[in-house]
Amino acid sequence: MLTGHHLIAGTWVAGDATFASSPAHGPAHAFAIGTPAHVAAACAAAEAAFPAFAATSRADRAAFLNRIADEIEARGAGITEIGTQETGLPAARLEGERGRTTGQLRLFAAHILKDGWLDLRHDAALPERQPLPRPDLKMIQRPIGPVAVFGASNFPLAFSVAGGDTASALAAGCPVVVKGHSAHPGTGEIVAQAIAAAIDACNMPKGVFSLIQGGNRAVGEALVQNHFIRAVGFTGSLAGGRALYDLCAARPDPIPFFGELGSVNPMFLLPAAVAARGAAIGKGWAGSLTMGAGQFCTNPGIAVVIDGPEADAFVAAAHEAVAQVGPQTMLTDGIAAAYRAGRDRVAAGQGVRAVLATMCDQRQATPYLFEVSGADWLANHALAEEVFGPLGLIVRVRHAAEMQEIAASLQGQLTCTLHLDDGDTDLARNLMPLLERKAGRVLANGFPTGVEVADAMVHGGPYPASTNFGATSVGTLSIRRWLRPVCYQNMPAALLPADWA
Repeated sequence: MLTGHHLIAGTWVAGDATFASSPAHGPAHAFAIGTPAHVAAACAAAEAAFPAFAATSRADRAAFLNRIADEIEARGAGITEIGTQETGLPAARLEGERGRTTGQLRLFAAHILKDGWLDLRHDAALPERQPLPRPDLKMIQRPIGPVAVFGASNFPLAFSVAGGDTASALAAGCPVVVKGHSAHPGTGEIVAQAIAAAIDACNMPKGVFSLIQGGNRAVGEALVQNHFIRAVGFTGSLAGGRALYDLCAARPDPIPFFGELGSVNPMFLLPAAVAARGAAIGKGWAGSLTMGAGQFCTNPGIAVVIDGPEADAFVAAAHEAVAQVGPQTMLTDGIAAAYRAGRDRVAAGQGVRAVLATMCDQRQATPYLFEVSGADWLANHALAEEVFGPLGLIVRVRHAAEMQEIAASLQGQLTCTLHLDDGDTDLARNLMPLLERKAGRVLANGFPTGVEVADAMVHGGPYPASTNFGATSVGTLSIRRWLRPVCYQNMPAALLPADWA
């Protein structure tokens, strides 16, 4: 049953005002509106819980993460029911995302039982060294303190209340305060209920987790500016994320803001590959571009191809496949409106031609394909900005040198993709140094939608793909965001962290 309340340190707290959810179908529900006062209470509770939680054993934290996964699975039917209503996503998508969410929790439970993430280092004392002796030095990664997490609109489970940011922070030993996304507050509450049940079952400090629902911009600002918060995880828009990033930097004690903000995820189609299988690439791109109404952060919105008959075959195949995709429900009315605005911005660009024009309104999205010359694309920075939805832009370049110019002009990306065959190796070799500097993940002969949760995954990139290019929000390396190295010099063994042993 939904309470419509915030969860603050184990207590369900009402608010003075409420907002109504805006489901794609099914009943609306009332939820408490968050306030800076709720944020202050949750952050104070997180700080109070931090010493005890940071001191828990890795085995106890692993058991806690596994129990959260169990409690989420126990509520699976309820999560799917309200999740499909709130987001319009199909049940199969929600069930798959739930599996990813519990899989992330269990992955971190297993990860912290190993030693590698602690980065243990020891320089033994050298008392006889001349001209000065060396002290005994031991280094280990330690949790930084309470972490703020902002739920994402497009992943109501895997990037939200108990998503990767929350899972990795709890694994590190950091309490978490989540600002839930108003697009799916009921889904968020049920997941918070699961976390609360796991806290009770594992006898964890109550303040280790809180959920603040709804609220206006002042709530987010209060959260990132609260002096107990030591770092922030965010997935969302470039404008909103940049505003919060600036607030974090302007604090009297600046803190890191790990934001994933935007990416067009360009694909570079090299000549031999296009000649051999351009139609197959076009069909595959259409499927990736329109999957989930294009509402993925790794949606490949740009395809760069050398102009000519082979490019025509690629475009024709993409057109045929995309034209078969019907209207899809977008996550929110606001996202649908932003998609239409992005469509209009691209369509108005100098030299842009429509390949497939459709009609969409209200919360429905239909796909669009446009094409433009490489010269016109380079002259119009707006064409390189993300359109969140199933819109593709084909950039026809004159030759390989212009393709390299396109690559060099890119802003930071989550992904860049090469479609190549053996005959493309030399051109690919010239592109690789450019793409490595632009993206956190470089793919060959694939499509970037679908982010594997694994040790080697990097989901981040130079700005504006993310605000910290040395970090990832997916995969076990993401735990490093919530840790800092501490060196202990000549420290008695009794005073060292238990993990050192």
